[in-house]
Amino acid sequence: MSNAPAPADPAAPVKIALLFSGQGAQAVGMGESLAAASPAAAALIDRANATLERPLSRLMFAGPLEELTLTGNCQPALFVHGLAALAALRERLGGRELPVAGAAGLSLGEWTAHAAAGTFDFPTALRLVEKRGQFMEEACAQTAGAMAALIGAEEKLADELAAECEVDVANVNAPGQIVLSGEATKIALAVERAKERGLRRVAMLNVAGAYHSRLMDPAYLKLGEELVHTILRAPQFPVIANVTAQPAPTDDFDELRRTLVEQVTSTVRWSASVEYLIDELGCNLFLELGPGEVLAGLARRIRKGTEVLSVGDAPSLDRAVERLLPVVGL
Repeated sequence: MSNAPAPADPAAPVKIALLFSGQGAQAVGMGESLAAASPAAAALIDRANATLERPLSRLMFAGPLEELTLTGNCQPALFVHGLAALAALRERLGGRELPVAGAAGLSLGEWTAHAAAGTFDFPTALRLVEKRGQFMEEACAQTAGAMAALIGAEEKLADELAAECEVDVANVNAPGQIVLSGEATKIALAVERAKERGLRRVAMLNVAGAYHSRLMDPAYLKLGEELVHTILRAPQFPVIANVTAQPAPTDDFDELRRTLVEQVTSTVRWSASVEYLIDELGCNLFLELGPGEVLAGLARRIRKGTEVLSVGDAPSLDRAVERLLPVVGL
């Protein structure tokens, strides 16, 4: 895999990759300006409130942050926000079809990507996401977990530390940005050993528990039970699975379910997923749908020169529409 600049070919047809945010991107006010600027976004957010039978939008718009950040709230909020941003964008483009070649989402965002691709219908996916968040929150409460970011580390070093300290590699987000997850005491040991091996930047993350590790097994089991009876459809475009960094199956729904369930306890292979979108699917324009610009920053670290439009509020929606109007022939 290469971190060389993505080749710029002005004559090449635009192939769009949709990227959806994961937990940690949430912010008070998320979705409020989108709802004010777009009837489509507002309708989708209202539908989410009705589906969950609670005012999720009030929490998104006004907080408090501590409550919004709870996993059982944060995950459905990010899911709704990502799809609201996509709905607003499509509305502003007159319903014209975007040339989407593929999609991916960071952890929770993979579920949003599948909803965008039609793998689930909206109410089904939203209820599943809420349960996923609740199951993970319960697993955090049952264990003393922690996560740590290894800045500047190679994957080999992260794998060695994980094996030595009996923890897991939770995320390979970009070159030099890897996250370990596991029991708090064992993560502390991994941090100590990383520093002993000369790694200068190691940061404990402010999280509720050990996501994407073996400590999420209770959530894995409960989510698996929920998915067994869930009706799935073939995605309308490739959705890259976090656990394989390959397109999720389109003709084997049991295997597709497995990728979604195993994601809770397995490594998020984000760097390889973005590389697949670029190298195998030919994506040359990325749309980050969610609060902030975290995924844009990661994409540019993964492949220098990658064009990313972040859409999370009304001003960023305006900028994206201006860039995309000629793409859809308007």
